[in-house]
Amino acid sequence: MKITIPIFAVAVLILVAAALLLLFNSGKIKEETSVAQNNVSIVDNRQVIEINVKGGYSPKNTVAKADIPTAIKFKNKGTFDCSSSVVIPELGYRANLPMTGETSVDVPAQKSGAILNGTCAMGMYEFSIVFERRVKFL
Repeated sequence: MKITIPIFAVAVLILVAAALLLLFNSGKIKEETSVAQNNVSIVDNRQVIEINVKGGYSPKNTVAKADIPTAIKFKNKGTFDCSSSVVIPELGYRANLPMTGETSVDVPAQKSGAILNGTCAMGMYEFSIVFERRVKFL
């Protein structure tokens, strides 16, 4: 009887910890998804994706419309870390962004399912843009 009480207590603690971990992670995923859609707009038949640069890239994940010319606009406000050095291998793009200001990168129309991945020069910070045919923006 003495053995079952500690085992029961350990099992309850494990279940509570798992539930809290699941709750914390699901909230984080929802937050990133909702933010990702607010950084894309279409102006004059051209898609503009805004990514904030400072201590990484925000948002990290973006869903954009396929089959339309696109510009990625990097917005910096006093960036002194390695995120100011952007690498996008799929485009052959590598540049050091100014510490403050905006830099626009032209992206040719991407097919549905295409993914552009970007990192800082050291590979510490990452972002990705997924292009889909059926994306609606508010």
